[in-house]
Amino acid sequence: MVAAFKAGHPVTVENIDRFVDGAAVKRVGDLTYSICHEVLDGMTTVPEGRVCSTILQLYNENAIVVEPAGALSIAALADFASLIKGKTVVCVVSGSNNDIDRMQEIKERSLQYEGLKHYFLVTFAQRPGALKEFVNHVLGPNDDITRFEYMQKHNKETGPALVGIELTARKDYDTLLLNLNKFNINYTELNKDDTLFGYLV
Repeated sequence: MVAAFKAGHPVTVENIDRFVDGAAVKRVGDLTYSICHEVLDGMTTVPEGRVCSTILQLYNENAIVVEPAGALSIAALADFASLIKGKTVVCVVSGSNNDIDRMQEIKERSLQYEGLKHYFLVTFAQRPGALKEFVNHVLGPNDDITRFEYMQKHNKETGPALVGIELTARKDYDTLLLNLNKFNINYTELNKDDTLFGYLV
């Protein structure tokens, strides 16, 4: 719909992410566009991670079960905070068709958006104590390893491990990277690659 508003008519978008499945269409309908164009002042978009955080917030604080598309109106509020301050605002929250099996993915996406969950491919020396040194020297006092997958390679000095780390505060990320570089840890950030991250969650 945003693309249609910019073009002045419905357009076909070739690549879309199906996560917010209730709003994931490649082309808006002619009638839908006509009505929206007539009655709306504008359209906006929100990051999927913020949608996930909104779903969790609505569930944890208000006991409301909402699907990704149903959370869009609440998720968009942050972008209009200065405009709506002191005003009465109505958000339509529609759609509770949220499969419980999706909650782990929703939590993962939320944590990544909030800057609290990071995945790394770390090259460890294949010797006793390598992991202990990583935990003691690299991780902060409140950092937590939530995923660790390592397969020992025979006849090699090093081996890769998938490490998922959850932080308690976004600011701890800078310290984590500082320690990784300080102790010459060979690593690759997997969060930076949407395809790899999608595979992980």
